[in-house]
Amino acid sequence: QVQLVESGGGLVQAGGSLRLSCVASGRTFSLYTYGWFRQAPGKEREFVAAIAGTGGAGYVEGSVKGRFTISRDLAKSTVYLQMNNLKPEDTGVYYCAAKPRGESRDAFGSWGQGTQVTVSS
Repeated sequence: QVQLVESGGGLVQAGGSLRLSCVASGRTFSLYTYGWFRQAPGKEREFVAAIAGTGGAGYVEGSVKGRFTISRDLAKSTVYLQMNNLKPEDTGVYYCAAKPRGESRDAFGSWGQGTQVTVSS
């Protein structure tokens, strides 16, 4: 499995921005698709965005589209989630995940430890 380490979470006021990073190791970066998920207190984990390790525009879920952007740096084996105009409902633990390229979303089997994002109103 690929190992994933997230960073970049923190406390921010509504309207602010954060950039999350996820460093992947242990496997060839380009062979995987990487995703960001989040889990708010008392709620189920939800999908946020995904991008292929080989690049491309990526995909951002409708609920955060226009505010969040996913990107990756192949040379650094790192995936980013740029979050702008943050809202209190964006609060939660954000997880980076990886799955073999081409497999379904259910195949995300490698997970990071998560990073806390808290947005104050």
